[in-house]
Amino acid sequence: MSDCRNFFTDDIAHGMRIIYTKRGYIYRYIGKEVLTMLKKFTVKGYRNFIEEVTLDFGCVGGYQFNQECIYNGIISKMIVYGKSAVGKTNFGRAISDITTNFDMIRYGNILDRTYVNADSKEKYASFSYTFQFESDELIYEYTKYSANKIRDEKLYLNGEKVFWCDFELDEYDFENLHLVGAETAIVEQYIASQKLEEADDEIEHSLTFMRWVINNVALTQDNVLLKLNDYVKRMSFISTGKNAYILGVKAIYERFCEYLDNERKLDDFEEFLNVMGIKCELTMKKLPDGQRELYFQYSKTLVPFFENASSGTLSLVSLYRRIVNAKTSSLLFMDEFDAFYHYEMSDKVVRFMKKKYPQCQIIMTSHNTNLISNRLMRPDCLFILSEYGLTPLNKATERELREGHNLEKMYISGEFEKYE
Repeated sequence: MSDCRNFFTDDIAHGMRIIYTKRGYIYRYIGKEVLTMLKKFTVKGYRNFIEEVTLDFGCVGGYQFNQECIYNGIISKMIVYGKSAVGKTNFGRAISDITTNFDMIRYGNILDRTYVNADSKEKYASFSYTFQFESDELIYEYTKYSANKIRDEKLYLNGEKVFWCDFELDEYDFENLHLVGAETAIVEQYIASQKLEEADDEIEHSLTFMRWVINNVALTQDNVLLKLNDYVKRMSFISTGKNAYILGVKAIYERFCEYLDNERKLDDFEEFLNVMGIKCELTMKKLPDGQRELYFQYSKTLVPFFENASSGTLSLVSLYRRIVNAKTSSLLFMDEFDAFYHYEMSDKVVRFMKKKYPQCQIIMTSHNTNLISNRLMRPDCLFILSEYGLTPLNKATERELREGHNLEKMYISGEFEKYE
């Protein structure tokens, strides 16, 4: 069984972390420092958000505890609370919407039918993203009629407009593309492609200029657009409840067992479960038909893992499967991540995410009030989502919140009810 007290040393020169375990050495790639971070996000008119809702990652309080929740002066770990049906899941979908502009990921018709708020005066939803790139600030804004139909888009660099496209009025402004090293773009070709789309009633305005310029212009390796593109493509939205595991269980089971058919990876998964409080030892066996089977290993007995694991353990499996590559994620939205967890396990998951992925911006939604605590988080990293918007606890009361305050007790007693 893995020792949860395994220790490690970092070889920064080679970007490696050497972890010493009972099975020997594990070399894990640390990766380069994340240079681009999302600083601010605003959405309006999308699904149940008829009014403007803003998440300001740069609104950091002057707290000296739980510094691991902050990275480069920007909030990197947060938990969002809110009543049922207030829109926590929709907020995750909203913040992930930008990925469709860069990768043309298409949502299904069900999401399209409810894309714009039914009571909105406008027929489109509005999105605004502010990114911090070292000393530069990029603002990318756009409006959409649906997930696939864009109305307009704009990009600003340090307050200066780089480009502006109004697909509704067929008007474009590309005069400042030199600000992002894209002055060689043959914009006439892009405009012509939009004309072709307009001529075909079955094609919507799905090709954004942002995606086109990144894929059709020879940009330098350190170009800000490429780094922005890298950040957006590494954004992830996951739901870690038990249902997320059950869907397509056979295919998931086979792929996961194939992934774990490696001593180093099996050791890492075993260590993860142990850290989460699931004390166990695992082993992988290959059956006569070639299939792989994962087992709990006891002194004299092998017990099939998936048939005997609890709902909470299966939920951890779902979480692990989805975050195994999170070391390369830029932003990770974890919707109701602890739906099947005991409160102590929820605490362990949060601590795990803070420690293992310090650079990744992680947004977790939860109903577990035990996590509303200064021992784990801090007031500027705990948010309440309601019809009034998204409010951090330190802005939801006239009190000056300190490290010694019992935030959970204050929350339950109604201290922040004005913003619920």
